[in-house]
Amino acid sequence: MKKSICFIGARGGSKGVLRKNIRKINGKPLIAYSIESALDSKIFNHVVVSTEDKEIAKIAEKYGAEVPFMRPKKLATDKIGFAPVLHHGIKKLYSLGYEFESISQRDCTAPFIRKKDMSGALNLLTKEKADAVFCVYRQHFNPYFNMFEKNNKGFLKLSKTRDERPKSRQEAPPIYQMNGLNIFNVKKFLKYNKILLPKILPFEIPPETGIMIDTELEFNLVELLIKNKLIVY
Repeated sequence: MKKSICFIGARGGSKGVLRKNIRKINGKPLIAYSIESALDSKIFNHVVVSTEDKEIAKIAEKYGAEVPFMRPKKLATDKIGFAPVLHHGIKKLYSLGYEFESISQRDCTAPFIRKKDMSGALNLLTKEKADAVFCVYRQHFNPYFNMFEKNNKGFLKLSKTRDERPKSRQEAPPIYQMNGLNIFNVKKFLKYNKILLPKILPFEIPPETGIMIDTELEFNLVELLIKNKLIVY
C-alpha cells in the first residue's frame, strides 16, 4: 500500500504499571522506544500518538511523533476497547487531511518490534490483500496441553480439547500470542469497525522481540534487557 500511518495509542491511566507509557527505562520514556523505531524504519508517512494526557503528548512530540488531536477522555478509560480509539483516530486524521490506506497499531509497551518485522508485516498485508496482519509469536503455553480453566463446579479442565490429549507440548496445535503491532487495511477496518476482522494473517516474529509490558515484573525485565543490550531491535 502506498501510504501508511503508524498509530500509537497511549492513555495516561494505566493500572498494571502506573504511568508506564512515560516511565523511564534507561533514562528514556518507554513510549520513546516505539516512536523512534517507527521513525527510524522510514516506512510510515506519519507516526501519530493518540492520547488524552497532556504530559504524554508533550513527550511524544519531543521524540518526533505527531499529536494532531487529543483523544476524548471517554475513550481513555480501562473499560474502552481499542477499536473505538482506532476508529476515532482514523476519522480524525482523515478530517485533518491525512492520506493513508493502511494503519499500523503500534503498542508503546512493546519496545522491541524490529524494522524488518514492521516492513514485513506491511508487505504481507499488501501482497495478500488481507484485512489485517498481526505480528505474533509462538506461545509455549498451550490450551490443548498446559492451560486450564474452571468448569461450572470449580474443578480444573483443559481450556481446549481434542479426541486425544497431545503427549507433549510440541504435539499440540501451534498457538500464537498477539504482541505490539497490528496492521489494518483502513477500508476493511471501517467496514467492520472491530479489531478482529474476518481475514487476519499472522506475521511470525521471535518471542523476545514481542515482549510486552503489562506488569511491574515485565517492566523490570525489559529494563534489564535494554540496559545490558541483550536484544537487538
